[in-house]
Amino acid sequence: MTLPQFTAHNGFALPAVGLGTYRLNGAAGAEAISAGIGLGYRLIDSAFNYENEGAVGAGVAGSGVDRSELIVTTKLPGRHHASAKARTSIEESRFRLGLDATDLHLIHWPNPSVGLYGEAWQALVDAQQRGTVRQVGVSNFLTEHLDRIESETGVRPVANQIEVHPYFPQEEALALHAERGILTVAWSPLGRAKELLQEPVIVEVAGAHGITPAQVVIAWHVARGTVSIPKASSAEHQRANLEAASVVLEDAEVEAITALGRPDGRLFDADPATHEEM
Repeated sequence: MTLPQFTAHNGFALPAVGLGTYRLNGAAGAEAISAGIGLGYRLIDSAFNYENEGAVGAGVAGSGVDRSELIVTTKLPGRHHASAKARTSIEESRFRLGLDATDLHLIHWPNPSVGLYGEAWQALVDAQQRGTVRQVGVSNFLTEHLDRIESETGVRPVANQIEVHPYFPQEEALALHAERGILTVAWSPLGRAKELLQEPVIVEVAGAHGITPAQVVIAWHVARGTVSIPKASSAEHQRANLEAASVVLEDAEVEAITALGRPDGRLFDADPATHEEM
């Protein structure tokens, strides 16, 4: 299955849909990840704090797919932002994943009250120069955080993984990222799925296209140029999420779904200006 791709300022590209792995742990998690790769996933998203880098590595190794075809993402936790800790953490993630290099390594949260995300970014840049990290990016960064790391190092992230879903469409962030050639990766792309997937506009669009409401939301992400990484453990859901990438929505449909955005649309109190995640 060939997926649409989105390209960053330096030519690095991500497929429109990746496999989220939060809570895919242990042998069952490894099997689900391996199965997903077999179905066609080429972007696998993990994090140090998910405590499943071992399962992701096992899933990659067991998939039988050539390593060069896969993009494995992981994230540096807040408690490892200080320079020496960051270097060790980056190495430990790679060892647990069993990879020669991590394909895309992100800072998980900026944790601005601690103020060490600049050191963490420099550690990632250094790891990229050593060849143990291929591409460097961030997660949950606001404009001021992006400005600081680029001004301090001259290196612009290839991606910013942020909360994006129809209740929190992040129009300003998407526009900024597009202007700078930074890929937007959406975590929790289905948002409050139980409530969201019953929204009349989404149900109506699903009926018009003969697809599920969840597939509508994924197609909405694709239409907006956003990479989505829905978590799915069953082959049925994994396949459906991939198939949604080829659905083309009308502009009016995209706009109607975006209009579901709410001032309090975040899933939890996770404003990157104040939220701390260690």
